[in-house]
Amino acid sequence: MEEETNPAERPAALPLLDQPVTERVDAARNRRKILAAASRILAATGPEGLVMEEVAAEAGVGVGTLYRRFGDRAGLAYALLDEEEHALQEGVLAGPPPLGPGADPFPRLRAFLHALLRTVARQGGLLVTAEMNKPHARFTADAYGVHHLHVSSLLRAARPDLDDHVMADILLAPLSGVFVTYQLQAGESDLERIAACLDTLIDGLEAGAS
Repeated sequence: MEEETNPAERPAALPLLDQPVTERVDAARNRRKILAAASRILAATGPEGLVMEEVAAEAGVGVGTLYRRFGDRAGLAYALLDEEEHALQEGVLAGPPPLGPGADPFPRLRAFLHALLRTVARQGGLLVTAEMNKPHARFTADAYGVHHLHVSSLLRAARPDLDDHVMADILLAPLSGVFVTYQLQAGESDLERIAACLDTLIDGLEAGAS
């Protein structure tokens, strides 16, 4: 009888965002132009300068094209963040354990939350811009859905007695761009202190499983 795969280690549980799709040549060209223009504005003025009309003018496209392609300012910001998000997801799907497959659920959960913390810290103000653009923007973003799916699947494997859906939201709550940026800038904290607090939460979950 074939051995059943641990649900937390099934690659299908964490689909990569924006899997390659067939894209018209002109649409792909416009996307590259828009992202390049947005990157230039971001480098020159910071996230506050990421205004849709100004990005469209810099890219030489109509503002309607920008809205059709990215939806809104948050969608544009998340598109600029995609490279780091893809790197994180590749690590989860195919990287070495404990972040990648092969480790038990709790070590994988700890490694993922630590990796996500580092990613959020690097993304900084741009991620805050995406999250604050409209109510619940963080929770409706594709990236959050993938993070939530992974965390809930690990929780389901490690603690089937818990409400994995809500608990995943609770574990991801302190990893918002707003919270991490505040802690690192105004809160006079650092990544090590935040990671230690995440470890305390995970330790409690792990102790409850024994």
